[in-house]
Amino acid sequence: MSDMIDNADESRFELHVDSHVVYADYRRQGNDLYIDYVFAPVPLRGTGASGRLMADIQQLAVAQGLKIIPICGYAATWLRRHAPKT
Repeated sequence: MSDMIDNADESRFELHVDSHVVYADYRRQGNDLYIDYVFAPVPLRGTGASGRLMADIQQLAVAQGLKIIPICGYAATWLRRHAPKT
């Protein structure tokens, strides 16, 4: 994982890039990790920052035995494109 922060008080994962923050709002229910919304400020869009955050979330979920349930369209698309190879 890179420098992702689990901001539990805000229920969001954060990745600080320069003076900006990319984040993903989440909820945990048992072993399910719901990704409700992924946000990147305009200066970071198209830079891969959201993808780096999603990769860190995926790595955390695997390490903790969590199933990611994407509610956000971006998260769903990213996970479909980066599904583990079997």
